[in-house]
Amino acid sequence: MSTKEIKAAERTRNITYAVRDVLLIADEVAKSGKEMLYLNIGDPNIYDFETPRPMIEASYKAMLENKNGYGPSSGIEEARESIRREAGRKGINNIQDIFVTTGASEAIDICLTALVNQGENILTPTPGYPLYTAIQSKLQMVENPYYLDESNGWQPDIEDIKSKINEKTKAIILINPNNPTGSNSTKETLQQIVDLALEHNLVIFADEIYDKLLMDGETHVSIASLNPEVPVITFGGLSKNYLAPGFRIGWGIVSGNRRVLSDYIEAINKILRSRLSANHPIQYSIPVALDGDQSHLKTVMEKLVRRRDLTVKMLNEIPGITCEIPRGAFYAFPRLHIKNSDNHFVAGLIKETGVVVVPGSGFGQVPGTQHFRIVFLPNEEILTKAYERIGNFFADYVEKYEK
Repeated sequence: MSTKEIKAAERTRNITYAVRDVLLIADEVAKSGKEMLYLNIGDPNIYDFETPRPMIEASYKAMLENKNGYGPSSGIEEARESIRREAGRKGINNIQDIFVTTGASEAIDICLTALVNQGENILTPTPGYPLYTAIQSKLQMVENPYYLDESNGWQPDIEDIKSKINEKTKAIILINPNNPTGSNSTKETLQQIVDLALEHNLVIFADEIYDKLLMDGETHVSIASLNPEVPVITFGGLSKNYLAPGFRIGWGIVSGNRRVLSDYIEAINKILRSRLSANHPIQYSIPVALDGDQSHLKTVMEKLVRRRDLTVKMLNEIPGITCEIPRGAFYAFPRLHIKNSDNHFVAGLIKETGVVVVPGSGFGQVPGTQHFRIVFLPNEEILTKAYERIGNFFADYVEKYEK
């Protein structure tokens, strides 16, 4: 009998997901009985946020009506038409296709798989959500990060983007509002990205999953609304705006010049058909969410603004930590003014204090800078306790490692 080790595929070697990888450390610390404060995962439902009840009732009703078989590959018509109406409210015209997926993550994976060949590249925001780099590794693409400018409120650095475009570049990823920084891109910045996409024949992947979670009177501009000809896939879902990450329902909206997009759209649909369908009964919650009562957002934003303000104030009061003000979503990406790596800092923080955050390197960052990501979904009491522990730990850390 052979006992030769079965080797994993090379395409998996560089796949990491820092948001959950830190739990390997945290789980060991928790076994010691230390009180843990988790600020690492953007799941509102593990804190004091609840999915709007009409969405739950719509899904339950569909199950009782035995809508429990396979659904259409692109999603049920009621859901797709609701998404189309929502796209219209966002100013997206010239829509060529709409499809429902198992979370926005599946939509992103499918659309990248249908577009990019081995050895080609996509422009990925840095800092940015690690799903993109994981898929990039799986598809054996060439890394091509572009930087967000911390000194400019984490706006995409247009000059850096220009310098990174080459003959193998197929797309540009835009996460807006951004995870992990909480930035909201200006219309002027977005227009420059549109112009570059049209000039270089790039598809824009517009991840707008947090588009209703904005603060300080900010408005969200959907990049697809700026030019009906530019090829854009706008991603959305129920997980963040509608507090239902466990529903695993997302979607993609393809807009732009039909002639340019025709072959690509068929490739996307080939993959959609091969994986059968997204969760069928849960799709009946989409029209209820998008076209129904939006009053839950007022309560959500009141909580998030208070917690954001507390986060920025307390972190900026710690000597050696600076934090730009997030304008959307529920993340902050404070900078550590240290010589050691953020991985070293975060591992020590978790072990010594039980406060679980994610190192900035897990999202990418400008070389020579160190950051960590905080999720400010927990209530003010938990956040205050966590930031006090971070402040005390930071002072000890500097004394021990930085002098």
